[in-house]
Amino acid sequence: MILPQKQPLDRQEQFSVPLVTELYYYLRENIREYAMFIALFVIMGIFAIATNGLFISSRNLVNLLNQTGYIAVLAIGMTLVIVIRHIDLSVGFLAGFLGAVAATAMTAWNLPVYAVIPMVLGMGIVAGLINSFLVANLGIPAFVATLAGWLGYRGALQLLTRATGTIIIRDEIFNDIGNGFIPDIPDIGILSGMHRATLILGLLAIAIYLASEIRSRLRSSNNGIPQSSLTVFILKLVLITALIGGTTWILSGYRGLSWTAVIVLVVVGFYHFITTRTVLGRHIYAVGGNPEAAELSGISVKKITHVVFASMGMLSALSGILYASRLRSATTTAGTLFELDAIAAAYVGGVSAAGGVGRVLGSLVGALVMTSLTSGMNLMGIDISYQYIVRALVLAAAVIFDVATRQKVK
Repeated sequence: MILPQKQPLDRQEQFSVPLVTELYYYLRENIREYAMFIALFVIMGIFAIATNGLFISSRNLVNLLNQTGYIAVLAIGMTLVIVIRHIDLSVGFLAGFLGAVAATAMTAWNLPVYAVIPMVLGMGIVAGLINSFLVANLGIPAFVATLAGWLGYRGALQLLTRATGTIIIRDEIFNDIGNGFIPDIPDIGILSGMHRATLILGLLAIAIYLASEIRSRLRSSNNGIPQSSLTVFILKLVLITALIGGTTWILSGYRGLSWTAVIVLVVVGFYHFITTRTVLGRHIYAVGGNPEAAELSGISVKKITHVVFASMGMLSALSGILYASRLRSATTTAGTLFELDAIAAAYVGGVSAAGGVGRVLGSLVGALVMTSLTSGMNLMGIDISYQYIVRALVLAAAVIFDVATRQKVK
């Protein structure tokens, strides 16, 4: 059932109220969409002040993005799993196991990296389909089915690494995935000391963002959909442009954009397109909103379940590749608690425990929030025990916020 929404201020009201008041109403009506961004800005601002700017230094931001990579791709897949009202506990050790498979394939089997990566991604898809078969075809609760996977992949990882304990990866191409950076353009005497390729990509991203937002606003206006005032719209464009430009400038001051960040951005862009612009995306949210109604309307809930879990398996494989590449090795403990970090990032990013609500971009922001908390508290020298408590409070706050906003809508 579609619930009535509060309409934004009409044109006459927009010009008759102060900008601050209008912004307040705009944020209040869109609080679920922007809460995660506000939380990230607040957290980063606090740590920037507490560490005298060290938190937002070029080197630390690059490390932060690389550390977020393997959790972010898991959180994206987990968001879709939770959207269709399921959970996947197997992703952590599945990522660790497939990372070890990749390491073994390159070191013991002498397979080239170009063959290893597709092979591991394919294995991830098969693992996801096994979970979806248990859930969709046999009716086993996802919690139990994926818990069995958690146990099985943990044992498989230990068997694979039993001989050496740690499998050292010496393939430079593979290791560059988690540690390398995009190449720079030749120095022509402009912006010496900066990573110019990163700056160009940042400008390109700003141009694409502005064009997309303006086109979307014009399309909505032509269709008669109520819009925020032009002032609020321009302010939003300015803030997002400043964010992209500032982040790009800081990253270009070190070594530029890492390959990990590029991979994460590509994954986010692909899944954002799938979930917002395709029939498949609409079907996923329809199943999450009401599986019975979706089935009656002709949507195959089983097929959607297979697609979402297969996607989760593939992203688990990608996470394992990113993690093994970053460490330049595969270890017995790889993947430990990854599934909990991914679930936490998804909830902090705005996915609803009731299903049917959640955005891919939100899962990325949620992963950044959780990683920023860890990085900032480490820089401040806070004991690990207190770090877990703080992260627990943030996760609890995200779930409470979800429940409160859903009750408000009702």
